[in-house]
Amino acid sequence: MTGQNVVMDAICDDLAAEHRVLDDIVAAVPESAWDTPTPAEGWTVRDQISHLWFFDQRALLAMTDPDAFAADAAWLMDAGGTEASVAPGREMAAADLLSAWRADRHRLLERSRQLDPSMRVKWYGPSMAARSFITARLMETWAHGQDVVDALGTERPSSPRLRHVAHIGVRARPFSYANRGLTMPAADVHVALIGPDGDEWTWNDPAAADSVRGPALDFCLAVTQRRHRDDTALEIVGDAAAEWMSIAQAFAGAPGEGRAAGQFG
Repeated sequence: MTGQNVVMDAICDDLAAEHRVLDDIVAAVPESAWDTPTPAEGWTVRDQISHLWFFDQRALLAMTDPDAFAADAAWLMDAGGTEASVAPGREMAAADLLSAWRADRHRLLERSRQLDPSMRVKWYGPSMAARSFITARLMETWAHGQDVVDALGTERPSSPRLRHVAHIGVRARPFSYANRGLTMPAADVHVALIGPDGDEWTWNDPAAADSVRGPALDFCLAVTQRRHRDDTALEIVGDAAAEWMSIAQAFAGAPGEGRAAGQFG
């Protein structure tokens, strides 16, 4: 096995594990529960799964036919953006939607394991290296899975896979500003998080005056806009850190409104 296969297999294995966790949750509930509203306004559990299925399909298209993906992306913008991703699932029985998602995410992973980790893949924003591209699919699966978990009132154990989500959240700091037409402060922000197994995960200069510290789960919930920062146990020190965490966005697309303070407090 080549070094490239090892790198891609590792992240694909983590994405497959994240798929299984969410699959186990939705497969265990009746059809009626798929129409439960989630914290994402106007979206049900069914819509969340449809959204993931839709963009897993587009991810495979982006890797295999960039020109077709570009044309599809233009159609998507004309069709209403992410709202178009929930329409297919609304016309399907839950079992059929789940089966379709399973089949297409399997195809995505099969193709992803064959890629050079540094290969550039077109997406809706800047192109990404294949390894980062699949990591982003994991982040999306985890984040939309959180909406499902919140809607159904169920539990989902944390895992070391959160490190992928946290890493994207840290790396996306410049995007969070650019996406809103803002200038990012020059000040560095040190990030120190405690993972589910008690390990410390760190990014950036530990001597920086600004910092974000706390549970990795809380950081991931904040940067994916699944929790307001005030409803987390994060310790945010410094103006630059506070400003960043007020607009942090780990996912592509228009600036999100996130969750209101106290919604889950």
